[in-house]
Amino acid sequence: MAKPKVTVVGAGFVGATTAQRLVEKEIADVVLIDVVEGLAQGKALDMMESAPIEGFKTKITGTNNYTDTQNSDVVVITAGLARKPGMSRDDLLFKNAEIVGGIVTECAKHSPKAIMVVVTNPLDVMVYLAWKKSGFDNRRVFGMAGELDSARYAYFISEAAGCFPHEVQAMVLGGHGDEMVPVEQATTVKGKPITQILKKEQIEIINQRTRDGGAEIVKYLKTGSAFYAPSSSVVRMVRSILEDRNEVIASCVYVNGPYGLKDIYCGVPAKLGRKGVTEVVELELTPQQAAALKTSAEHVLENCNKLSL
Repeated sequence: MAKPKVTVVGAGFVGATTAQRLVEKEIADVVLIDVVEGLAQGKALDMMESAPIEGFKTKITGTNNYTDTQNSDVVVITAGLARKPGMSRDDLLFKNAEIVGGIVTECAKHSPKAIMVVVTNPLDVMVYLAWKKSGFDNRRVFGMAGELDSARYAYFISEAAGCFPHEVQAMVLGGHGDEMVPVEQATTVKGKPITQILKKEQIEIINQRTRDGGAEIVKYLKTGSAFYAPSSSVVRMVRSILEDRNEVIASCVYVNGPYGLKDIYCGVPAKLGRKGVTEVVELELTPQQAAALKTSAEHVLENCNKLSL
């Protein structure tokens, strides 16, 4: 039985690590594509030469030609400029809109039935752009952000609570930026709400560190941004899609009604399966969280309007 086909656009750190995780976990055969001649081909060959050692049976192909991506089940878009120290995600808006717009047009042409997962920043706006440019049903276009923010939140909580990271179930909503909304009451350690385990002051410090999570890594790296946790996050989403798991994963999805939001892409919990987004899960929020989520969505809409889509 043939494996599903996933195209990963962009052979930089996020794209290459995503491709590596997909083939090593045997989730799909992968086509890695990049505009730089030889980059995707070299990384793909390097990964395939690890197959005798790692034991995976899936295959990765590197290319510069979108024809090789045709009939993909999932397209993951990671290409774009990375943040540099002092840059906000929104600073990347116009340049990455140009890059992502061209990618989406090519991918939609060669894989008209694919599900599109966007990773490029500024994330929420790029997902909206991909939806408009692709002409796809909104359930088949969404973005990776909430899962990453939730993973960061979980790790920081595990440090404070003195437990293993996987023992924390965390939830972060809103745009992938300074206005993300950690949901304490939906976040647990070994099944217990963190409000019963950590002090309010501790939680607020962790909330802020989560909002600054990407910038903290950029500050350390100086010439790049995070890629290990982002690639893990997008691979979890792709696995839930291809294996039709319908897992509830915080994702940047189209919202029209839930949470009082209208016609906007925003980070909320959603079930992801073979048809894409199968359900938007509505959590009960405090008035402060609901207001913060609305503010976050308004900021996304403001940036979407700058692109005049």
